[in-house]
Amino acid sequence: MKIGVRDLVRNSRIFENHDYVDVEDKRSHTYKGLFVSPKYAAELKAYLDKKIQKEKRRKLADIMQFAGVENGSFADMSVQELTAGKRKRYEE
Repeated sequence: MKIGVRDLVRNSRIFENHDYVDVEDKRSHTYKGLFVSPKYAAELKAYLDKKIQKEKRRKLADIMQFAGVENGSFADMSVQELTAGKRKRYEE
């Protein structure tokens, strides 16, 4: 079921008859989001938390691999030590 933002504000009992509701801006016809009934909210929240954490771990792994930290080559080094090592490598 698609409803407008105003309809949702005016009648919050829509969830009694529907499991989820698509919300659309009726003037511009743009999709605004999805409202889920309370009986599915916890399950959906757990799924989204897992998905967000997985995406964050993937991005962090990409950054760490690019920085060379993931393989342990720069473990426990300060910024000054990293900078000095970088200068030494490029001066050779």
